[in-house]
Parts: sequence; structure tokens; C-alpha cells
Amino acid sequence: MIRNLLKKLTFFFWLAPGFLLWASFPPMGECKDAYLALAPLLWLVRQGDVKKSVVRWFLNGFLFWFATLSWMPAIVKNGGPWPLVVLGWGVLAVYCAGYFAAFGWLSARLWRWVRNRGYWWRLMAIVVAEPLLWAGLEIVRSRLLGGFAWNQLGVVAANAGFGAPARFGGVYLLSAAIVLINGTIASIAETMLAPWLGARGGKAAAIGAAASPVEIPRMLRSLETVLPLLFVVGLYCLPGSVPASAPENSRTLTVALFQRNFPCVFDRHRREDPIAVYSNLASRVAFLKPDLAVLPESALCEIGDIGGRDGNDLAFARWLAGVARSRAVLAGGGRGEGGRIYNSAALYAGSTVALYDKVHLVPFGEFIPGDKLFPALQKLAPVGSCSAGELKLMELPAGVGEAEGVGLGVAICYEDTDSAQIRRLAAMGAKMLVFITNDSWFSHSSQTVQHAWQATARAIETGLPVVRVGNSGVTGVIFPDGRAEWLRDEAGGMLVDVSGTMCERVGVSRGDVPPTFYVRLGDAPLFTAFLLLIVAMSVVKYLHEHEKRRYLP
Repeated sequence: MIRNLLKKLTFFFWLAPGFLLWASFPPMGECKDAYLALAPLLWLVRQGDVKKSVVRWFLNGFLFWFATLSWMPAIVKNGGPWPLVVLGWGVLAVYCAGYFAAFGWLSARLWRWVRNRGYWWRLMAIVVAEPLLWAGLEIVRSRLLGGFAWNQLGVVAANAGFGAPARFGGVYLLSAAIVLINGTIASIAETMLAPWLGARGGKAAAIGAAASPVEIPRMLRSLETVLPLLFVVGLYCLPGSVPASAPENSRTLTVALFQRNFPCVFDRHRREDPIAVYSNLASRVAFLKPDLAVLPESALCEIGDIGGRDGNDLAFARWLAGVARSRAVLAGGGRGEGGRIYNSAALYAGSTVALYDKVHLVPFGEFIPGDKLFPALQKLAPVGSCSAGELKLMELPAGVGEAEGVGLGVAICYEDTDSAQIRRLAAMGAKMLVFITNDSWFSHSSQTVQHAWQATARAIETGLPVVRVGNSGVTGVIFPDGRAEWLRDEAGGMLVDVSGTMCERVGVSRGDVPPTFYVRLGDAPLFTAFLLLIVAMSVVKYLHEHEKRRYLP
């Protein structure tokens, strides 16, 4: 009876990694948990049991993703059909858990080969292969089929104040470093458990003897714990790994951020008078005479289409600039052109209007896959069938802040999770990033803070300041070193789902911004190394199978 009870408790123990990983992200935000959450599962794969590794990695992945995506049902109250929402929640959790299972399968196969080789192969598997497999699979998840670039492991490090290596390899290098630390903890556990496993005899002893470092020379035993930690410390000691809070030779722009918190498009009848609300918000910052006023995504949907014939959007922007005493206004909204619908941002500076159309659209939100070929599907898109625009900078005109213009890299909603797109904006010459989003679809849920966490990594990766405005979300400024100033209430808590405004002085470079290593090369080095590792594993497997067939009778 006691043995059966212990077996059941053991099952729940093997679900602890998924729980700890979920606790690392909002709403709990216990970042330190990520540095040990995966250690038990890494210990498991080193035993070489492929089937058990795949099952337990998948179960923990599903637990993590199902819990971390628990904000998805919040869209039901905004008109989303609950059967489709719940189905999408489950399917997305299963899909993302598949990457956990893929890591478990690949790493277990790797260790089945490594454990029969010399110690140096084992060391390479711990220091190089495991981190590369995780980082590579995260890159694939973020790019494949449009990508789901959400809650990479490195996002935790970026928001815990340890995001500096992202300047060299992006958020995925941070993920690899966290896996390396987890692997070090797994190595320590192996060393400590080896005598106990040997005392048990039988299968446990065989596993311990095959996987533990007990039989290696004493001088080398500490290498697999010391070397990974030295490698991680080295990442933080590389030249330029500690970014400045503002670019060198910088000038200051005063930026006003307006968190209006209007309900989403399905709740127009519940909206307050936008003119009255914005008049109140703008008057709070008028004495600072901001250079730029930023409104969230969809803000102009209350007023009219961007570039509409009635000119309501331009009139509203001029009025708001007058009340706030701002020289320019940037706001999001919808527009139609040539029979197409665009989710856009507009920059108003006097009579000048610059437009940016969203490039990375959200599937099943802003379009239904295949809806251009089959128009009947367009009726299923919540906001209509949107079309993608072209990636380009928006130019804050000369005379705003300084004599020369300022290139703005604008991202709308989900685009701020796409590190490749933001990197391209930085490479095009952006001096400041502006992220606008409408999180009212998932208001009063953990999605709003999870979404804001992604932006911290973008600031560190590019070395550029980030201005973020979230409708019913999180609003603030993130500096190139990852430090953030968020809109807060009187008690000092993060202001979410409550209207407010803030004004912040942001340093932008007077000349060209020196690109970070990540801006220059992106994910190519890490992903190339990942592909080479997969090719090497495939070749080894082929040669092994060929050798087996050769000696068969």
C-alpha cells in the first residue's frame, strides 16, 4: 500500500518541472524557478530511456502551456465563441508541448549514444548539445507556420535583470544559458545520487553506472559543473555585454503615453466619450510639452478610419496635439485601400501624415488562413480579413525634439514578439522602437503582463529604447539595458486595466546607432549550429544502423 502511494507521489513529482516553469512567468513571475525547473527532466534524458523521456517532457510541456495560456478564455466575454476558444486553447497547448517532446526525444537519443563514449563526449553534450537543441527548437516554434514567439525561456532572464547576452544571440541565447544552468544542476544531482543508485543494484545500478560521472578521473569530475558556469559567466563579461541606459551622444525626446482602456470592438455601446477621456488625459501632460504623444492600437477606430474622406482622424490628432501641447501624435487604427483592410499606425505631425501597415498578422484573429482564396472564410475573422503591409520606418519629422528627424520602428500588437522583424527595423536605422497594442481582448488576465515581458528582450537585443502603450494592458518605457519604467498607480503597483497617462524622457542617438551583434547577424549563428547538430545526429544514427545491418546473419 505504501509502495503504491509512493508511486503516485512520484508521478506528481515528475510534473513539478512544468509547474515551476509556469511559476516563472506572469502571473506569479518567480523568475528564479526557471533556473532549476528543467533539471529533473534533463537528469532523466541522460539515462537514455527515449520513451519515458518523450512522455514526461510532453506532459510537463502541456502542463506549462495549458497553464500559461489560461488567459485565452478571457476572449469569450468579448464575443469569442467558447467552443472554438477552448478548442484553440487545447490545440495550441498540445502543439507547443510537442516541442518539449521533441527535445526529450532528441536529447535522449543523443545520450543513448554519448553514454557509451568517452567523458569528453559527455561534456560536449552537456555544454553544447543540450542548450543548442533547446534554443534551436524555440527558434523553429517562433518561425514555423507563421510562428508562435511567446514566452521563450530567455524572456525570464531578460525580465530578471540578466538579459545582457541577448545583445549577442537574442532571447534564444538566454534560453540556452538557462538550460545550461539547469544541466549543471542535473550533473550535481547525478553525482550525489550515483552511490544511492549503485546501492540499489539491478537496473538502477546499471543506469547510474552508464550515466553518472563516478568512474572518471578525480581531476575531471568537476569539469561538467564548473565549465558550464564559467561559460555563462563569460557571456556576461564579453565586451559590450552591459548596455548603457541611453545611447552615447544622445538627445532627449519627451514622450507622453496614453492608456485609454476602451473596450474591444464588440463592445462599442459600453464606451465612454473618447473626446472627454482624452481631453482629461492630455491635459495632465500639457505642461511638459511632449515631443511625441503615443496612443494604443485601435485608438482611432473610435474616431474613424485612418485617412478617411471625412478627415476625422487628422482633425482628432490635431486637436489632441493642441490639448497635450505635443508636436506629434502616433496612434493605431484601421484603414481601407483598394478593397483591402489594413491594421495600421499613423504618425501625425502638423499636416504631415506617415503610415505603417501591420506586417505580421495574427492568424484566426486578423485573418483566416486561405480566406483570400475562399472569401466565405473572411466572415469568420473577428476584425475582418486584413492584409499585410510592408516593413518600413516611420520618420519623426525634423524640428520635433531636434533639427534632424528620428527614425521610429513601430510594431503593432503581436509584432513585438517577433525578434526577427524588430531586428530588421533596427538594421534599417531605427533610433527608437514604439510598440502599440490593444490587449482589451484579454483584459483582466495574465496575458497583458506576459505580453509586456516580451518587449524587454527586444530592447536589449537591439540596444534601442522601447516605448510601449497597451490598451487595457501595460504601458511604459524600456531602456536599452532592460530597465523599465511602467505606468503605476498611487500605491506603486503596475497600472493595468485602468486609464492613465505618463510622460518619460527618452534618450535617442543623434547619429547612427551602432548595431548590436544580434542586429547584425540575428539568429543565424545559433540556428546554423542547431542544424549542424541535427545533421550530425542523423549521420551517426545512419552509420549506427548501417553497422548493425552489416553484422546481421
